[in-house]
Amino acid sequence: LSPANVRYAIHLISTHRAENAVQVTKSLTNIINQPLHPNTVRQHLNKTGMKAVVKQKHPILSARYCMARLDFVYAHKNWTLDDWKKLVWYDETKINSLGSDGHNWVWKKAGEGLSDRLVEGILKFRGGSVMMWGCMAWEGVGYATKIDGMMDGDLYLQILKNELQESLEYHGLNPPDITFHQDNDPKHTCKKVREWLEGQDFRTMVCPAQSPDLNPIEHTWDYLKRRLAEHKHPPNGMEQLWERIEME
Repeated sequence: LSPANVRYAIHLISTHRAENAVQVTKSLTNIINQPLHPNTVRQHLNKTGMKAVVKQKHPILSARYCMARLDFVYAHKNWTLDDWKKLVWYDETKINSLGSDGHNWVWKKAGEGLSDRLVEGILKFRGGSVMMWGCMAWEGVGYATKIDGMMDGDLYLQILKNELQESLEYHGLNPPDITFHQDNDPKHTCKKVREWLEGQDFRTMVCPAQSPDLNPIEHTWDYLKRRLAEHKHPPNGMEQLWERIEME
C-alpha cells in the first residue's frame, strides 16, 4: 500500500466509514483495482501505531437519557460527603460458574505454541449461573440473596422486607436516616413497592435509566467476580457456586 492508501484507510476509520480491516480492505480494493488481503491492511495500520481492540459495551443513551443524567448531576451537585454517606445502594447481578460472558485476554509470547495457559475451558452440559441481589452502605456490605426464577414486584418487595431490613439492622441504620438508591426498573417502582417504602419512611433516590455507572455497587460485583475467578477449579454445580459467593 502507498502512503496515500494508508492515510485513506486511517481516514475511513476516523470518520466511522469503516470499523475493521475487512471493511477497509473492501473500500481500498475499489480504489487500487487489485487484490488486497485484510492482513496487509492490518500490518500497515499497526505500523502507524493503530491497534485492534475489542469494542467496549455501554448502554445506548438517547437524548432523553442524556438529559436525565444531566438533571441528576445538577440535582446533586451540592451534596456533601455526609449526604452521600447516607445512601444505601443495591443491584442485581449474574454470577457465572465459568467466568465472564465476555472476552478474556492473555499475553502470548512471539512464536509460543498452544498451551493450557492460552485456552479457556468450556463445558457443553454443565456451567450455568445464579442471579443475586445485594446492597451496601457507607458502613459496609449488606446481606445478599439468591434469586430463583424471574424477579417481579412481589419478590422484590419480599427482598426489601427481609434482606434490606436485616442489612440496615446489622449496620445500626434506620430508614428515616438513609436514602435508598434505586433505578427506574418497573418492578422497583411499582405501586406496592412505592407504598411500602413510603410506609417505612424511606427516602429514595431514583437513578436515571441506562446508568449503571452511577451505582458504585458495580465495583463490589467486579471485586466479587474476580475473587471467585481465583479458585483453581470451577464449582461443582450451582449449590457450590452459591457457597463460594456466601464465603466471599
